[in-house]
Amino acid sequence: MVTEVTKGIKISVDTQFQPDHSNAKSALYLFSYRVRIENGSEDTVQLLTRKWFIYDSNGMVRKVEGEGVIGEQPIIEPGGCHEYASACDLGTDLGKMWGTYLMKNVKNKERFRVNIPEFKMTVPHKLN
Repeated sequence: MVTEVTKGIKISVDTQFQPDHSNAKSALYLFSYRVRIENGSEDTVQLLTRKWFIYDSNGMVRKVEGEGVIGEQPIIEPGGCHEYASACDLGTDLGKMWGTYLMKNVKNKERFRVNIPEFKMTVPHKLN
């Protein structure tokens, strides 16, 4: 698991290779990941948008942007958290992702970016 804190918002990401949904002969490698967003600030915040950068070991880079996460724009109270799970497919058995969330302070409407820490996606046999 990797973790990063920006302006009191702690983002933790845990990833796992999904062999039952992958096919090396077709160059398809699926990784699931779980994100936990913890609000350690004194203000209620809302997650507005996400921006991901996805790299594979062939040098291919994809950028994914959109509203919210998995169809939600969660509001997170001080001391609260929001968790969700998603997945990413790669054309290689090794890659990484990182990005940002655009957040809004619900009270004063200030918008700010929160870093999503870089995390690796590696097929387990690559670690031997």
